[in-house]
Amino acid sequence: MTSDRNRASGDDALLDAARDCVLAVGLRRTTLTDVARRAGVSRMTMYRRWPDMATLMADLMTREWSALAVAAEDEAVGLTTRDRIVDGLVRGARALRRHAMFRRVIELDPEVLLPYLVDRRGSVQDAILAHLIVSIGEGRDDGSLRRQDPVLLARAAVLATHGFVISASTMTGPAGTGREITEDALDDELRLLLDRFLRP
Repeated sequence: MTSDRNRASGDDALLDAARDCVLAVGLRRTTLTDVARRAGVSRMTMYRRWPDMATLMADLMTREWSALAVAAEDEAVGLTTRDRIVDGLVRGARALRRHAMFRRVIELDPEVLLPYLVDRRGSVQDAILAHLIVSIGEGRDDGSLRRQDPVLLARAAVLATHGFVISASTMTGPAGTGREITEDALDDELRLLLDRFLRP
């Protein structure tokens, strides 16, 4: 058990170094050698844990964005299960949009995210879906969610939220009528969209 904790702590230090490299130069320009140098370890230490950059970056993204999802869930508020699901999704979308590493990936290496949007789900998406499915079942039991296949509802809710994470910056700014569309306004609309979608 102690060795598992030590390994997790060692992995976190290496992942911290990888995150710092991504923030400095972007994901595509980061190498295992860069991470090893920043972490103060040998390249072989890195290769023993991660055979290539793709594996390292997958673990880094999973760690960083899973933490956001857990925090959003823990902070979610509401009187009903539906309220808490909606609040958690909106909080999670906002936190991910503002996450420094996510913003850096969007800025420099957006193509890295494309497979997770059009081809396959990642482990973070699967973890969010698994939790949502359980929560939706609870919401059906307390009468706050409509009675529909929980898997279908969860997947549709995540799909709806994707756009508010990936493309929100394209929809903020002047509205052409003297009004400014803000991030807060878009989040209010996401909240309304999800609430009406899930409501019985």
